[in-house]
Amino acid sequence: MSTMSHSLRRLLDGLPLGRHADAQRRFARHEAVLADRLQRLYGHLPGHAGWFDNLMAGIGRLMAARPAALQALDAAREDDPRWFCAPTMLGYSAYVDQFGGNLRGVKERIPHLRDLGVTYLHLLPFLRPRAGESDGGFAVASFDEVDPRFGTMADLEDLTAALREAGISLCSDLILNHVSDDHPWALGALTGDTAMRAFFHVLDEDKAQAYERTLGQVFPQAAPGNFTHVPAMGGWVWTTFYPFQWDLNYANPAVFEAVAAALLRLANRGIDVFRLDSTAFLWKRLGTDCMNQPEAHLLLQALRAIVDIAAPGVLLKAEAIVPTRELPAYFGDAAAPECHLAYHSTLMTAGWAALAEEDAGLVRAVAAATPPLPSGASWLTYVRCHDDIGWKHLLAEAGNLDRLAKVARFYNDEVSYAAGVGFQGGLATNGTAAALSGADGSEEGLRRLLLVHGLALCFGGLPVLYMGDELAMANDESYLADPAKAHDSRWIQRAPFDEARHAARDDITTPAGRAYAGLRRLIRQRRATPDLAAGTPCTVLPAGDPALLALARGERFLSLFNFSGRALTVDLAAYGRAGAVTLAPWDQVWL
Repeated sequence: MSTMSHSLRRLLDGLPLGRHADAQRRFARHEAVLADRLQRLYGHLPGHAGWFDNLMAGIGRLMAARPAALQALDAAREDDPRWFCAPTMLGYSAYVDQFGGNLRGVKERIPHLRDLGVTYLHLLPFLRPRAGESDGGFAVASFDEVDPRFGTMADLEDLTAALREAGISLCSDLILNHVSDDHPWALGALTGDTAMRAFFHVLDEDKAQAYERTLGQVFPQAAPGNFTHVPAMGGWVWTTFYPFQWDLNYANPAVFEAVAAALLRLANRGIDVFRLDSTAFLWKRLGTDCMNQPEAHLLLQALRAIVDIAAPGVLLKAEAIVPTRELPAYFGDAAAPECHLAYHSTLMTAGWAALAEEDAGLVRAVAAATPPLPSGASWLTYVRCHDDIGWKHLLAEAGNLDRLAKVARFYNDEVSYAAGVGFQGGLATNGTAAALSGADGSEEGLRRLLLVHGLALCFGGLPVLYMGDELAMANDESYLADPAKAHDSRWIQRAPFDEARHAARDDITTPAGRAYAGLRRLIRQRRATPDLAAGTPCTVLPAGDPALLALARGERFLSLFNFSGRALTVDLAAYGRAGAVTLAPWDQVWL
């Protein structure tokens, strides 16, 4: 019996006989990539063949535990692999506590989501976090427990079932790069368990300094450096983000196996999409910045193959906030796909820069540099998120930091309509979309808010709204009174859902009502326009004015955006159409 047939046998052993045919078909389709990537990553280690067999046995057990409703969803999505690329898809991102208080409260918000047209809900970290400071929940202490403030795993399964019934897929963060220093793996390492210690990078001071010479810093002010001295570990632990977030050592195959199993257990609870956090940092190589290393892509390709075998209704989303030219790698290719979705962060950043400069040049540059999507993949387009806007990611398009520093000052220094707050030394900005666009009730501010959302909705991808932006929610400065949050201005855009604005959402005499009506109008137009499906070619067309952005989607759709405070009259003959259209300041038109 060959090694591979033995591995298939291990996979099938835990499955009922009636499920063998589907499992064999999926294994036959994806085994070559899975085996090759894991061989390239770990094949030099002793006992690799036996480890691979045991990995297959574990996957088989998790497949056997997958509920029947999710198996049916797997089959339907296998039949329609581009289900998430349709123009009817709309995402929404929120913190559990800020949106609904707890998971049961989120369930009560489903009518609001349905009214808006949401089909995809990203709930920011809701697994049990580290005790004390936890980087907003991104320091995870358990992959198998919900944060007690939010409920239980039973509440999570109840929510996922209700969302499925409403036609909404649930997205969860899966933090790949690190766990908290009170995760069982870290606690085991601290007590001297050599197997658990091998889950982490523990270096002597000289080796840590050698790596540090070529590493960047994620939080140079709040958490400088990439290593933390932990006496109980006898050295320096790699901590890319905060000292309490310990980087996992993916050179150890046991780490990959444990993380893949955690993903499948969560998928069996009804999670449809995993935002794979910090994917760029997974592999460490001396003399490099330890970002976007080839092995990180091998890891993602292997993880995708496992998902395609065990839970093909599940999507993977890359959280790789990298320059445009580096984004396509996170999709992989037809022979070895990686993630189904990837954030188009440079498009988001360019949209805000265009507002500040009253010039669409940076958006045109980003759009022109955006490659066609592979089949069965989609950009994730957005206007705001829980995180900061990092201007340096536009450096390739902007040409120099001085230009980006000027944009940052526009948002950070109270010299404009924008009410942003500087972050990371000023080359990043925090604030809600309404605060940054000056949507304080003025008509022009509202048009700016809708303009950047219109770009995200029609560029080509799965657009995601950030909680409260549909109601033009303002900045929340209450975080300054909380010692655990005051050092991190990202909390300014993490306000509780505004009940008063929600109550006024149908009253167009209020800022919340006008924002809600304007966004719903754009969303309805998108849903009714087949050319706005992800994968339909997006072409940047010539524009006679620097402030004008003209985008064509497919054969029929044309969108025009005025990124300036002056009216523009556009002769449509330039685009093969009759007549002319006048765009008010900061206005847009979809034809």
